[in-house]
Formats: sequence, structure tokens, C-alpha cells
Amino acid sequence: MERREYEQMAALEGRLWWYRGLHSLMADAAGRWTRPGAGPLLDAGCGTGGLLTALRRWRPEGRHLGLEYDREAAAVAVAKSDDSVVVGSVTELPFADAALGTMVSADVLSHRLVEPAQALKEARRCLESGGILVLNLPAYGWMLSAHDRRVHGARRFTRRQAIGLVRAAGFRVRRATYWNCFLFPLMVIRRILTRWGEGGSDVRPFPAPVDWLFGAIIGLERRLIGWGVTLPFGGSVLLVAQKVETETV
Repeated sequence: MERREYEQMAALEGRLWWYRGLHSLMADAAGRWTRPGAGPLLDAGCGTGGLLTALRRWRPEGRHLGLEYDREAAAVAVAKSDDSVVVGSVTELPFADAALGTMVSADVLSHRLVEPAQALKEARRCLESGGILVLNLPAYGWMLSAHDRRVHGARRFTRRQAIGLVRAAGFRVRRATYWNCFLFPLMVIRRILTRWGEGGSDVRPFPAPVDWLFGAIIGLERRLIGWGVTLPFGGSVLLVAQKVETETV
């Protein structure tokens, strides 16, 4: 990403409504599907460490690792999360076969330097049998805008596309839903207005009442998803998959 985006992420990911919602949803998914006694958890593309920190609160006793392409962001993630962070790429994971119990990755397969099929192949190689993969992906190719350019996003996914990619890599899909559904119309309007602009980053502080309201709305979606509701559209796709050794997927 652009350096400014890393700086904004580091400053806001602990308190901005969208990050709070994202981290809670991914921690919920990892917590629900990870088996007791599973191997280490990897945040692949951990940025400046916000999700690692949230995952530590969820499972303080487990071993957590981060992987980040940018060295400066990796250093910030280490300081923030107090976890080990390796500098490297999701398309060539520096881990042994079946070394991980769970892998989470937020908005990484959309990056212009990442080939999704290769990244998923590496994820499957490094997960143990029965291991869990939790992905967050930006939704809908027609939503590409100035924000995507700033974070070097090259693609966005429908729920169907995300499921197809993961199944083609040999995973069994356990859960797939959109989220950021109720606020999606506002997101569409903003993306249209900033599509051709030079600015347009979505990572910015909001007035406290607005941040609280948006956070409460995402909290409601989190509860619905926890009850098993599949939301019909939204700004992101949340997907949970499992490595199964002998099964037609």
C-alpha cells in the first residue's frame, strides 16, 4: 500500500468502526471453527497488527504469527501485538507443510501483487489436516475506486467467485456471507463520487456519533451472522473454509 495508508491504518485500526467490525467478525469465525489443540494461527498480510491484537484477546493462550510484505508495517505490528511477524509474501509462505492450525487473511487476495490461486495453494500446503482458513475480501468488481488504487487493490469478488476460488484450491467451504450490508448504499454513493478522484481513501476518522452509529450497525450484522444468517449483499465477503484431505469439494 501507499505509506500514508499504512500510517492511517496504524493510527485508526484500534478505534475506527470498520476495523472494529472486521476484527470482531474474523475473530468470531476463527473462534467458532478452530479446533481445540490446533496449531499456530497465522495472520497472512497482517499490516500494522490490529487484527493480530484482536485475535490475541480472543485466544490469549495460543501461538499467533504474522506475515507482512512491508518491513516497516511488520515492525509496527510486532510492537502493537507483541507477536512474531515474518516479512514475506502470501504467494510463497515461509512455513513448513502442515505447520499451521488456522490462517486468517483480510483483504490480501485483492492486492495487485498477489495471485489468488497461488496464495490459496500455499495456504492449503501450510495448514494441517482440518485446518481453518478465514478470508475477508472486498466485494464487487464494479466497486473499484480511488480507495482501491491507494491500497493497490486490483480486484474485488462476489460471494460466488470467492467460493469458487477456494473450492478450486481444494478447500471445503464452511461459511460464506457478505457483510457491511446495511451501510452498503452509502458506500456505493461514496465510491461513485470518488471513483475518478485523486483522494478517496476510506480509512479516515469519523465524528464520534457517526462512528458509534456505524459500529452499532455492524454489531447488529455480526449478531445476525453469528446466528447463521447469510447477508445478501455488502461491501465485503467473509468466508470460512477447511482443509479436507480426502473429499470431493
